Amino acid sequence: MIWKPHVTVAAVIEQDARFLLVEEHIDGRAVFNQPAGHLEQGESLPDAAVREVLEETARDFAPQALLGTYLYRLKEKQRSYLRFCFTGEVGAADPARSLDREIIATHWLTLDQIRARENQLRSPMVLQCIHDYLRGVRLPLNSLHHLEA
Repeated sequence: MIWKPHVTVAAVIEQDARFLLVEEHIDGRAVFNQPAGHLEQGESLPDAAVREVLEETARDFAPQALLGTYLYRLKEKQRSYLRFCFTGEVGAADPARSLDREIIATHWLTLDQIRARENQLRSPMVLQCIHDYLRGVRLPLNSLHHLEA
């Protein structure tokens, strides 16, 4: 059997001690997550994060640093996710832009509000990424390389 993790990107976005999360409908339930999604063919990792934030929040995103890489294994589904999580700044939401169909709403939540929803988080990576952000982890974007032949 060939093991292939799903490569995803996410963004921790903080303003005034609140974090931008999306509420999304996944597998028949509403869950909370950072703006996140799959890397598409031909994209760089930062470009994928910019696209996902725009699609899920209607906001332009400017990545400033990589928070880390996270490998999450769902044993019951025999599926693994390799997440590259970024942090950066966002602009105002564009009210004329529609959100991805799975997105119910966007929310600016405090850490306490997020912890209170821990059983509604899409994965443990949500809080881990926020904790790394709060610890001051910042890896330079130039540590990522996008090579093509």
